[in-house]
Parts: sequence; C-alpha cells; structure tokens
Amino acid sequence: MKLINIGFGNLVSAQRLLSVISPDSAPVKRLVQEARDRGMLIDASFGRKTKSVLVMDTDHVILSALEPKIIRARADGEEEDARDEEG
Repeated sequence: MKLINIGFGNLVSAQRLLSVISPDSAPVKRLVQEARDRGMLIDASFGRKTKSVLVMDTDHVILSALEPKIIRARADGEEEDARDEEG
C-alpha cells in the first residue's frame, strides 16, 4: 500500500485517491460544502489556506494546504522534487 503525504504528517492511500483539484471553482466549492453537510469532509489543512481538494473513492473529500502539483509529484514518486517545492 502506497501512502502519500498531504502535509502536516497526514497521509492518504494512493489506491483510494481519485482526483486532486484546485479549490477555486464554484463546482468544487459546492462539492466541499456538500461533503461538509454529509459529514464526509476531512480538513487536513490545519487552518491554513486550502490549496487542493482530494476526492477519494470512499466518497470522502479532503482539504490540503499543499499545491496540487506537489501532491501529484508525491503520488508519482518524485519525492525529492516535492520536498524542494514545499519549503
């Protein structure tokens, strides 16, 4: 099982990850609000600005403070590049 670090020590399963998207558009904001209403929202941004929204196959929606390109690089195994961009 491959785990992806989505920031602040939080990990998600790569096999369960469907999509990593930017939170800026209205449909994504609606998706987040609907997940919040259903109790399926996980806020892993620790109070920071949400920069990516992860959609899981379990119907959970996860908020992260990392850029989508960093999470994608970590999912693809490019850990060195992702570390350089984060800090």
